[in-house]
Amino acid sequence: MKSFLKLTLPAAALVATAWLAPVVAQAQAPAAAPAAAPRTAKARAPIDMTGAWVAVVNEDWRWRMLTPPKGDFPGIPLTPAGTAAANAWDPATDGSCKAYGVGGLMRMPTRLHISWDGEQAIKIETDAGVQTRHLSFERSPAGPPTLQGYSDARWEYPVGTPATGPAAGAPPAGSLRVVTTGHSGGWVRKNGVPYSDKAVITEYFDSFKGPDGQDWLTVLTQVDDPVNFVGGFWTSSHFKRETGEAKWFPKPCKS
Repeated sequence: MKSFLKLTLPAAALVATAWLAPVVAQAQAPAAAPAAAPRTAKARAPIDMTGAWVAVVNEDWRWRMLTPPKGDFPGIPLTPAGTAAANAWDPATDGSCKAYGVGGLMRMPTRLHISWDGEQAIKIETDAGVQTRHLSFERSPAGPPTLQGYSDARWEYPVGTPATGPAAGAPPAGSLRVVTTGHSGGWVRKNGVPYSDKAVITEYFDSFKGPDGQDWLTVLTQVDDPVNFVGGFWTSSHFKRETGEAKWFPKPCKS
């Protein structure tokens, strides 16, 4: 019996020590640091779109700077229904707010004022037509259709960029993708070329510096409308940064 106790008691002590070690270690380990809050859309921005911008009309001048005549809409892939609606345009409605909806607004010869509306939305204001857009990085709320609709935004980064976005101080690399639905429809040109409330408007915003150091903003717009267009209608609009807003002249559209 004595020899049995001599053999088993040390073994039992070893077993108890092995069992208690993790418990003791866990009790002595420091508490884990709380998870860091997700970075906001503003903090993750790969480009700076804020400030004052002016449209540079370097293409389609006669369809953008002027109101085209009735029936003048070459280059737009209209369905028969879209053609009929465009041909029914009444010149007396020139200046209608329908031309300043989300599908045509960025094509206007306008100035923009772009700012952050909190940490999760970008606000775009125009002097042409006096419109305001909100590009939200959070789910857009449901509600009745509006002229500018509901724009869901997200940053797009080069391959290999962490999901949290580029590190602070990193060189600009990326663009903004915006998809707009929930709008009331409108015109892609001032002479009544229509897009319906079923259209999906996808935009890509990008900012870069020209050879002379000038800041540029480009907006590539695709309007997909099963009612009025055969395939997508694409445009590319360009804006140049301005210093100050001395040339800001708001001109409302006709409701």
